[in-house]
Amino acid sequence: MSFPFKKMHGLGNDFIMMKASDLPTLDIMALQALAKRVCDRHFGVGADGLIVAAPPSDESLFDLKFIYINSDGSLAEMCGNGIRCFARYVIDEGLWNANSFRAETLAGLIQPTLHEDGTVTVNMGVPIVEASSVPFIPQTPYEAGKEASTLNHDGDALSVWPVSMGNPHAILFLEDAHNQHLNPAVDGHWIETHHQFPAKTNVEFVTRQNAQTYQVTVWERGCGFTLACGTGACATAVAAISSGRAKASNPVEVQLPGGSLFIEWSGNYETPVYMTGPATYVCDGVFSSDFADALMPLDAEVSHA
Repeated sequence: MSFPFKKMHGLGNDFIMMKASDLPTLDIMALQALAKRVCDRHFGVGADGLIVAAPPSDESLFDLKFIYINSDGSLAEMCGNGIRCFARYVIDEGLWNANSFRAETLAGLIQPTLHEDGTVTVNMGVPIVEASSVPFIPQTPYEAGKEASTLNHDGDALSVWPVSMGNPHAILFLEDAHNQHLNPAVDGHWIETHHQFPAKTNVEFVTRQNAQTYQVTVWERGCGFTLACGTGACATAVAAISSGRAKASNPVEVQLPGGSLFIEWSGNYETPVYMTGPATYVCDGVFSSDFADALMPLDAEVSHA
């Protein structure tokens, strides 16, 4: 048994792309076990996650299903860089015959559009700032979407903007006095697993370049450091506009280690966020039969990451 794949990346956030029709099962535990093997950078091809293009659960609502599993085997609600790669992949593979479609994700409906230059614009849906829906547990009262909250750690009180783009994000502007001492290499993991984020969180350490440009270091839930995070870029732009740092009338450039994403949002929490960026092929190949046993339903950890 062998399984064809393609490898893609969105600004260095890399993925193994596969089709449901090439797999003997879509059992989620089997796919989790497969993801941990194929994404391993020593014993597999190496990637931040596995993406599988599958038929939707309801064809009246969706055109294709986006299954995303992190390299550690945990399920993810959404992945902004991954959905751009997914859009280009399914159209190039002939799984969809138009440049736009309705993708079913664990975060709900996502609508990407592929452009002739290979870039993809994605309607990422409306941002979520209500604490219970992020989810986030505030320790002191705060007005969601209007002001930062507090993240308590070892007697220290950090200034954090909790935002969900279908998955939770902790946005920390390093210009804030409480955050100036933060080191992503030291602080990324404990913030990811902090008890105030009961479903864990992605973490964005943000440096303001100017009103519309922000440099971001990403600690991604289930992956650690990544070169880019699409939902994180969207959450950063939402926090920048909500906090009055950026203007809603112009695109926000989010500079990630792998390159820039451009985010547009009206500033109204009932309107969607739009993300534009590249989706790039790396290679294709076939996994050998040695990987076949990874598709057996093994005892893999299941978590929303």
